[in-house]
Amino acid sequence: MRNWVLPEYLEDILPPEARRIESLRARLLELFRVHGYELVMPPLLEYTESLLTGTGHDMDLRTFKLVDQLSGRTMGLRADITPQVARIDAHLLNRKGVTRLCYCGSVLHTLPAGLSATREPLQIGAEIYGHAGIESDLEIQRLLEQALKLCKLPDARLDIGHVAVFRTLAQRGRASVELEADLFAALQAKDVSALKTLVKSLDKTTRGAILLLPELYGGREVIARARRALPKHAQITRALADLERLSAMEELPVSIDLADLRGYHYHSGVAFAAYCARLPNAIALGGRYDGVGKAFGRARPATGFTLYLQELARLAPAEPVSGCIQAPRVDDPALDAAMASLRSAGEMVIQDLPGHEDARDEGRCARRLVRQKGKWQVRPN
Repeated sequence: MRNWVLPEYLEDILPPEARRIESLRARLLELFRVHGYELVMPPLLEYTESLLTGTGHDMDLRTFKLVDQLSGRTMGLRADITPQVARIDAHLLNRKGVTRLCYCGSVLHTLPAGLSATREPLQIGAEIYGHAGIESDLEIQRLLEQALKLCKLPDARLDIGHVAVFRTLAQRGRASVELEADLFAALQAKDVSALKTLVKSLDKTTRGAILLLPELYGGREVIARARRALPKHAQITRALADLERLSAMEELPVSIDLADLRGYHYHSGVAFAAYCARLPNAIALGGRYDGVGKAFGRARPATGFTLYLQELARLAPAEPVSGCIQAPRVDDPALDAAMASLRSAGEMVIQDLPGHEDARDEGRCARRLVRQKGKWQVRPN
């Protein structure tokens, strides 16, 4: 095997795609900024005690680990930036009121999330800390929808669920920790036959409600069906009311899925995922995760979302590119001034290097600077 072959599910990002990714990154961070979200930049490496706090077993399996040569302690290469931002809010900023933060950076996964996924996703996201009400969930969902509109994605849609529905049913049926885990796995796999076997030890009402969850998928009418069919419990009633408010937004097509327990060990309330018709994997994930900050000394309510920039860049329509301008290698202050003026206006100007004039930057430049009537002017090649 050649030494320069990259490991599986890792890739170089070449200039055209890198340009699209950087353009989206800048525009999304500006969108977050004007909505009051402050940028933070956590480190790529942390001790695993803090990096994996509150994230559940799944994140532990996805995290590359190594031994710190300075301290001898185990460190991890982050697989998700969200816990790091929660640590910054709880432990470093230590604000009493609402805090809005955003971030952008690479993460590493031991295994890809799907057949077409990379093991080095580039995450960008926004989080709200310090508010437990539905209003912050609404703000986050609206911000996500604006982000997807900014990217001009075709046929984007949103799937929304709520972990409190299943969690309440498991508690109501006094399911053991092992049984709850098995029920969770069967629901995630939509394995109805396994569910029928697992629920036999539960009471009749709980049994029927859990078996119904895989069928509670579809449009907003699912909420009305759930109200009629599920047990009358305060937490379930509140969860359905939250889903009704969130699904009433008309910006994107919305589906309700009460059996989708994505991030069950991590989320504490509403959870959502955004999809696009051209990709099988989610392009955005988000929801409420009130418990993560507790391990850092402050149990702050939190809600937010993460987008994956590589997928966004591949799906978003390409921005028009004017192309570069070729400049000759001439010792002329007027030429230097002309190039500086063009660059300050955002134009890409490439000056010839001796011995390579014939290549003309491999044909990328459709225009050139020429001296006409005593002035340097841009002309087509």
